[in-house]
Amino acid sequence: MSLLDPMLVYQLIITFCLLAFLGILLWNMRELPFLPKHKPETGSPLVSVLVPARNEENNIKRCITSLLHQEYENYELIVLDDGSADRTGEILDMLLCSDGGTRLRIMAGKPLPSGWHGKAWACDQLGKVAKGELLLFTDADTCHSPDSISRSVAAIEESDADLLSMTPRQEMRSFWEKLVVPLIYFILLCYLPLKLVPATQAPSLCFANGQFLMFRRDMYKCIGGHAAVCTDLVEDVWLCKAVKRQGGKVVSYNGMETVSCRMYRTFDEVWQGFSKNLFAGLGYHSFGLFFLMLVTALVYIVPYGFVAASAVAADFSIVYFWFPLLQVCIALLCRLLIAGRFRQPITGALLHVFSQVVLLGIAVNSFYLVKFGNGSQWKGRRYNFSGKRG
Repeated sequence: MSLLDPMLVYQLIITFCLLAFLGILLWNMRELPFLPKHKPETGSPLVSVLVPARNEENNIKRCITSLLHQEYENYELIVLDDGSADRTGEILDMLLCSDGGTRLRIMAGKPLPSGWHGKAWACDQLGKVAKGELLLFTDADTCHSPDSISRSVAAIEESDADLLSMTPRQEMRSFWEKLVVPLIYFILLCYLPLKLVPATQAPSLCFANGQFLMFRRDMYKCIGGHAAVCTDLVEDVWLCKAVKRQGGKVVSYNGMETVSCRMYRTFDEVWQGFSKNLFAGLGYHSFGLFFLMLVTALVYIVPYGFVAASAVAADFSIVYFWFPLLQVCIALLCRLLIAGRFRQPITGALLHVFSQVVLLGIAVNSFYLVKFGNGSQWKGRRYNFSGKRG
């Protein structure tokens, strides 16, 4: 066998890519710290906890109840009902009555203006009425441990950051949740060296999770608040970019111990949610989307084809069987390491190839909705801001 054999060169490249992804993952797992367990050492700055909510009847009670039972003393809690058509408003009124108005404040959202997506508009309204030195934007489908705010304040002060985000524990119960939702952490941890996010001002190296974003008030105002990302459906990443462009520091923590989130519940929600975010998260760059699809197919799906075909033909050569089998094992190892660290279901990790097939389908759908459809749909609204990006 010649080292110039094109198929051998191809298999070496794919294997090298997977080993590089494994190396990035191991580095990220070592470098992504847990939130400090001690209380803030420089006093207790006022924290404004801000929750946008639209059609969240399944989540809102658990979220707000957890936020009302924080150990941290100096905080206000403001929830904006963004035109919910379900029981969200009714549940919020019940929570307000039980709280007695001592901590919780409910706002009715204003109509969505042209040129904005719903979450950015809701957060913008919340940010304008917040009084805190620190602004914590968190989603209505999250649940917080009693020390969530205290440990986050300690972390942002200890790190001297302008924006703090974290990786919450993702709750997954249905088959489709277990299959697809873990891909968020897989893509993040295998492709992006998180240590470089605070170490460099390059906007291209960004991570933030909109499920939990804690800003210093001055920096939030400096970037123009959520108005700066009014057309960015994946607003968390672009908020991170905006902070770094202003010279601010962004830090990330492992939030497994303090925050959990159930993003989706059904296949339809998984399909719509990922379709809304995937193409938008790549800035509507077609080349970037197609490159991701090509890498996904070659690195995570094609090796299974080689192994299956070789097994059927009883051809156990190093090029057509053993290299592809090694590639399959490396990819599975990555998924299993992430599943172990972030308490994800093992079943979803073992079905990694099927999750990648679904990801390709979502990518095609995400592209189609923007380029040929009426835009992405989410919670009764349709969005297509592709004309706002290059």
